[in-house]
Amino acid sequence: MKKHGVLNSHISKVLADLGHTDYIAVADAGLPVPDGVLKIDVAIKAGTPSFKEVVDAIAEDMVIEKVIMATEIEAANPETCRYLQQKFSGISQETMPHEEFKELTRQVKAIIRTGEIKPYANCILQSGVFF
Repeated sequence: MKKHGVLNSHISKVLADLGHTDYIAVADAGLPVPDGVLKIDVAIKAGTPSFKEVVDAIAEDMVIEKVIMATEIEAANPETCRYLQQKFSGISQETMPHEEFKELTRQVKAIIRTGEIKPYANCILQSGVFF
């Protein structure tokens, strides 16, 4: 049994398998998952676990070189937008229209579905290297 880091075996495996520039997404409860993309569903009920809880846990265990979010998050969910901007302040950040964001999710290794029910509480994390 693991003692530290992400305990969810499915998330842990995805993180261990990531190569440089691979993508994963952390999503609210409503983001559609494209056919053929692995969905790791950790949602228990509305709001649990929160987007922030899941992002925080993954960020402790993953080398992240870029975060991507939907442009719409700034107006529709400023609290989550500020959280992401502050959490990843030293990392490259990119925004794109939500429709383009959803299209990019076709390229992720996995979408981790949280119980979050706030609008646009989604991000794509690009894997970096620790050396």
